Amino acid sequence: MERAIRGIAVGRKNYLFAGSYEGARRAASIYSLVESCKSAGVEPYAYFADALARTTTATPRELVPSAWKAAREADAAGGAK
Repeated sequence: MERAIRGIAVGRKNYLFAGSYEGARRAASIYSLVESCKSAGVEPYAYFADALARTTTATPRELVPSAWKAAREADAAGGAK
């Protein structure tokens, strides 16, 4: 787990100047989602591209990286039949 946050720790001085408290909170949210994608075995760019397009139609639970991956795998298995 420590290895997952290494990139954040290395750039810590850069992140001191996020512009505002809200900017820092948003950056932390993005870092958290990227690491969740990595731990679920999801390519972050593909996840963000699809999740951002579906934010108005999907539930938050469907957009969790692990659930997102399971839905993609189920769609792929259903299309392969």
